[in-house]
Amino acid sequence: MTTPPRHVHGLARTDADGQSAWALVGEGTLTTLTSARITTSEMEALPLNAQEQEALVEHVMDALQWYGAYLRTTPGGAGWLYVQHVPVRRLVAHVVRKLMALSAWEPFTKAPGPLKIAPHEGLVGLRKSSSREYRAYTITWSGIAYLLGATALYNPFRTAQLSNLQPARVDTRVPSPPPSALPRTDVVALSWSSRHAATLLPVLEDLTGGGRTSLLVDLATDPAQRCDTPAVEGIRLVTPPPGLFALSGAVERLQLWDDEHVVQVKEHVVRLSRLVRLLAVLLETSGGCTQPSWRSVVRLETWLSGVLEASRPHTLLVSNDTSPVGALAVHLADLNGVNTVHVQHGAWTAESVAWPALHSRDIVVMGDRDAPLAKAWARHPDAEVHVLGQPRFDVLAGIGREAQRQYLEKLLVPGSGRSPDRILVWACQPFGPDRLKAHADLLLDGMWKTEGEWGLVIAPHPAQSPEVFASLMQRDGRPLVAVADPQVGARGCLVGADVVASAYSTCGIEAALLGVPVLEIGTAHERTLGLADHGLARRCTTAEDVTDALSTPRTPHAAAEPGSTDAVCRWGGDSAALVAQLIASRASGHQLEHLRNEGVPSR
Repeated sequence: MTTPPRHVHGLARTDADGQSAWALVGEGTLTTLTSARITTSEMEALPLNAQEQEALVEHVMDALQWYGAYLRTTPGGAGWLYVQHVPVRRLVAHVVRKLMALSAWEPFTKAPGPLKIAPHEGLVGLRKSSSREYRAYTITWSGIAYLLGATALYNPFRTAQLSNLQPARVDTRVPSPPPSALPRTDVVALSWSSRHAATLLPVLEDLTGGGRTSLLVDLATDPAQRCDTPAVEGIRLVTPPPGLFALSGAVERLQLWDDEHVVQVKEHVVRLSRLVRLLAVLLETSGGCTQPSWRSVVRLETWLSGVLEASRPHTLLVSNDTSPVGALAVHLADLNGVNTVHVQHGAWTAESVAWPALHSRDIVVMGDRDAPLAKAWARHPDAEVHVLGQPRFDVLAGIGREAQRQYLEKLLVPGSGRSPDRILVWACQPFGPDRLKAHADLLLDGMWKTEGEWGLVIAPHPAQSPEVFASLMQRDGRPLVAVADPQVGARGCLVGADVVASAYSTCGIEAALLGVPVLEIGTAHERTLGLADHGLARRCTTAEDVTDALSTPRTPHAAAEPGSTDAVCRWGGDSAALVAQLIASRASGHQLEHLRNEGVPSR
């Protein structure tokens, strides 16, 4: 009979033979002990230094790079740690965070000792997430004990939840012709997100005006993120073979034996061989286009190589070159002598990126504040940074307020029979349920105290499951609350709002450009877009801040002064044309002085 997995509830001191020792225990055991003890939730809530955490993550990643970056490579020479750097780094961040929490708990620092593993608990699991497709992996506390040297004779590498996870969707679209049947083209663009498509398509459309053709490669595995067939002649939609991202299986050469190589994280000694074994779980698991397995990566490389060899483009155009498929694509473009252009599709801050790196040669950013980050993160030896705005925003000036206002009112009226005086649109991000609830409470409590009738329309992120907001609808009817169609999203209704609230949505930038008042929400320690630093938003860390901001909002829809938003986003309605000029100039070998913002070398 199989022993059921054990649920770890806390950490307790269990000295033996006069030596300090600690054990991971269940809830029943924890409540009966009189020795030093703490629940795992209390442990994980201990305050940590964010700068120290990031430095330690970088330290561990450097150690992994030295230890085994090329233990496994694709046939084209891309190492596993390069391709899978983003998901690996995110998991390493969870390891570091838990080790730092262990160091921050005084009873353990006063009496450090070995940590006994909880039998039968899996070592790699999943955290709660509101994202439809992206999987939030974590290392369990038994996984931490394993990394520190504990014996794990009866512990599976995966938790039961991860083992029972349904495989990634298999694409059921009609497949494109094989790469060998593709025509020659000028540009190959990659998209696996609706935001990528909305950012890149205007550029491709502008290129057709100059007689240049494009292949738009749609790698999305979430149906909501797929590209529609382009209506403009000269842009051809291409999709990969069905099932390419549904592959899974063990990865040879990453199942290592213990050795003497370690990395120090504060006072903790982590075995690198064991860390690689746990990281291999990510590479063995099919996670769609955002977290492809290693087998999917190898298959994708073969297919993309065929696309580039058949189409022979002069430019690869992307909106992400650090996640697995983006990093792989840029690697292949470099091998084939194809110029690479990266167009920033979302806001950046130094604290927000999973991996502070950019691999493309030409890096197009939205605003002046993004240029220093891009220069610091650039990895290409000839990289240049261009501040050209956001092609997706070119159409904003033509958006009508009346139709969007009517949509918002119709959402709010059916359940109440009354129309609110003012409407706030909450542009969400796919955060975990606890963080979303905290943001919702902050907004709703603040709105409840505000005079007048307010309505709240929740606009899910394109990658978010709207079901996570069901509990927010169970209130006393004030303020009015409704959830927008995910296909509409914040962008499809923000112009109709009196105020837009967001923690980190790029829709906050769109609202600021259009003169809609913006609230940047979240605790004082949470990162935001930083629009308040430029006078383009009001920072709200408490419900009282929200009440005050809504009680005295500035005049909505007052157009921003020309140039006042340039730090955040250059907006002149011609960003797509400027990116297209950049691509055409590179192809013809001309200089770039004719661009509004001349390319600035990153070094």
